[in-house]
Amino acid sequence: MLRPKKKLSKKEMKIDPLLTTYSNVLNFYENNKKYISYAFTGLVVAVIAIVFYLNNRAANNELASIQLGKIFQFYDQNNYHVAIDGQPEKGLNGLKKIVDEYGGTKSGEMARFYLANAYYEIGETDKALAEYEDVSFSDNLLQASVYAGIAGCYERKSDNLQAAKYYEKAANKVSDNVLTPEYLSLAGINYGNGGRKENAVNIFKRIKKEFKESNVARDADRHIAEYSN
Repeated sequence: MLRPKKKLSKKEMKIDPLLTTYSNVLNFYENNKKYISYAFTGLVVAVIAIVFYLNNRAANNELASIQLGKIFQFYDQNNYHVAIDGQPEKGLNGLKKIVDEYGGTKSGEMARFYLANAYYEIGETDKALAEYEDVSFSDNLLQASVYAGIAGCYERKSDNLQAAKYYEKAANKVSDNVLTPEYLSLAGINYGNGGRKENAVNIFKRIKKEFKESNVARDADRHIAEYSN
């Protein structure tokens, strides 16, 4: 004769699924512990690698900052050749060396920006353009300066439309009552010189409307008349 099954209490009904789940997890671990171990080991290795990378990056950024501080005096004195190449015989790294060794750090990127400026100042336009194009800042004002640097290179190479494009990008990157209209004016002039007179007129009309107190607004009407013909 079959004995009737014991009726489970509510407490036992709650415990039973927990026991089942625990049992399933335990069985899964026993059957796959080799792979789980590998996965855990891989995770630990990845975490260690990330921590090492971040610490190393911070250390490199500090080294780049120190070296940039030492060479900057030559840049500030317009001694661009020394700023670029440094003085190896004195153990002084130039901007180029700093960029080569620490280009991925914040200070290294700042060194690249100054390197681009220095190349531009000594007439190495193509080298300057290449460095400017490799610079990227999260700060809008600095990035606007980068765009203006690129524009200046294209303007020197007589590519007025590209120059206008980047001056306009520089203007739109910042909201400044001095810099923005200056960049816009340069964009307008380059559009005009590049044959895009309608673009030039629109830009100078924008200057008149949005920056009527700026210095460049005084010449806006003259440019509008010039590019309207």
